[in-house]
Amino acid sequence: MTVNQILSVKGREVYSIPSSITVFEALRIMGEKNIGAVLVIEETVLKGILSERDYARKIILKDKSSKKTLVGDIMETEVVTVKPTDDLEYCMELMTGKRIRHLPVSENNVVIGIISIGDVVKAIIELQKSTIQYLDSYISGSKA
Repeated sequence: MTVNQILSVKGREVYSIPSSITVFEALRIMGEKNIGAVLVIEETVLKGILSERDYARKIILKDKSSKKTLVGDIMETEVVTVKPTDDLEYCMELMTGKRIRHLPVSENNVVIGIISIGDVVKAIIELQKSTIQYLDSYISGSKA
């Protein structure tokens, strides 16, 4: 299964913010959209990603103010991306190895979607269910 197949089920909606807003404003948007991370895109260029983890580690634990700190000051700028043709195994390796939960999907340097660890796990579970059903029917059919 590929990233493109996940996006075809999940959808390709991408929420983004500019780096010039406050972390508080970004958190409000994330809360409204019920998302754990938001992309920072300016003039169609992916500049970074802001996650709840960034907020916890770079604002709360450092006793900073989310109403005074700008997204650009705490966002992750080294964003790992995947292509629509990448497979789930590759995505899992990236997410596990780099300890990240979100992967923007880009094509021709334009973000066309985002997948989360939850999306990948759900897709893998569905694949395993299909494999089990196939094997079960194969075994049942071969005994008859």
